[in-house]
Amino acid sequence: MNHRLDAARPGTSEPYSPQRRTALVLTGTGTAGAYHAGVLRALHEAGVKLDIVAGRGIGVVGALFAAVDGAQRLWDDKGFWRSPAVASLYSWRLVPLVAAWALALAVAIVAVPLVTVAVGLIVFPIDFLVRIVGASGAPSLVAAYVDAAQAWFAPTALPTWLPRLVLLVLGVAALVAAIDGWRHRGRRSRGGIWWGVLRPPLSAAAVFDHCWRVMWDLMRGAAQVKPPPVADLGRRYTEMLSENLGQPGFRELLFAVHDVDAHRDLIFALVGESRRRGLIRRSTIDAADARRAEIFDLAGVARDHIADAVAASLSVPLATEWHAVTFSPDAYWRGETHRLGDRAASLIRVIDELIDLGVEQIVLVSATPESPGPHALADVRIDGRGRLGEYVQSAEAAVLRDQWPSRAGRGASKWRPADRTARSAAAAARARARQ
Repeated sequence: MNHRLDAARPGTSEPYSPQRRTALVLTGTGTAGAYHAGVLRALHEAGVKLDIVAGRGIGVVGALFAAVDGAQRLWDDKGFWRSPAVASLYSWRLVPLVAAWALALAVAIVAVPLVTVAVGLIVFPIDFLVRIVGASGAPSLVAAYVDAAQAWFAPTALPTWLPRLVLLVLGVAALVAAIDGWRHRGRRSRGGIWWGVLRPPLSAAAVFDHCWRVMWDLMRGAAQVKPPPVADLGRRYTEMLSENLGQPGFRELLFAVHDVDAHRDLIFALVGESRRRGLIRRSTIDAADARRAEIFDLAGVARDHIADAVAASLSVPLATEWHAVTFSPDAYWRGETHRLGDRAASLIRVIDELIDLGVEQIVLVSATPESPGPHALADVRIDGRGRLGEYVQSAEAAVLRDQWPSRAGRGASKWRPADRTARSAAAAARARARQ
């Protein structure tokens, strides 16, 4: 695995010490998780002591497994990143696929007259050559073609059914989009009704299901037991982690998601008993109230929302749907339904929370490469996922460059690819995981 371990502030970093309280932070989106898996394996083989694991985006998946001594399930033969399901983690939704195929079919139908004319350009030379070689008694290809063309372009033929067929194909696509928008309509919304049809193009359902499927394989062991509903599985996970904190391989857990409706980041954490009060306790009542709006203690009733929080962390803004969460009537938000998602800059909030929890050194892992500098830019991606990936990668790189030095203290370090592009970094991580 190609990486560089560099200090957050040149000249002020201290070497890693197992005597200090250490946090591992995994940050990234999509296939960046493969790089996380490679780094986790390297840390595991090096015997690095970790007291708490944290993450945002796809990093939450790595943190979930690392917290329960299950990081090997990220890179082993039956692990998360070795599964064929990885190829379609963020798949295109049905409506964009139907729309693309309908458009292609409509263009093909409209092209029928042009194809007919093109066939004539072939028929005339062939007929001419046939007559030159002396096959004058053969049926005239031109005459046959002209007769067929007259039949095709008769008022009751192509001019009539071709536009109808195009309208039928596009109408079916529009109907599918309308039904999909109606089925997934959420709470009362503003804007034209047609905006409800134009939903995000990608789906995060596959990566969410794959995460909990691999987690269930880890938790059930050799027992052939049918997996429970994801909400129940999430509760079992938090109970297992809470009961085993302090045991070898089990670590405290913290991750952040963004609440679009409340305009704030939410922190989901499961920490040791001695630190639970510190999650909420503040010097003033107003400050404590604000903390209750943002902090979810997974050792308590908030464990019912861990699956929702994971789903939210895996959503990509604008590319996938926000994840809707209905809070408990007894919680701070009084039964409201909020839209949650990922946010690159929430990494800074994660680091702030870790410092508040007494973390003395942080190992930050990101698959975003360093800036290549002049005359070393990569080729521009023109595919849909590539364009989105470039922006997400750039946003995360900006957070790391501008905010990390001001937040990270002594003993902080970053693991980032030495390769020039995120694609080569992910490939290096996958190769490391296969070894």
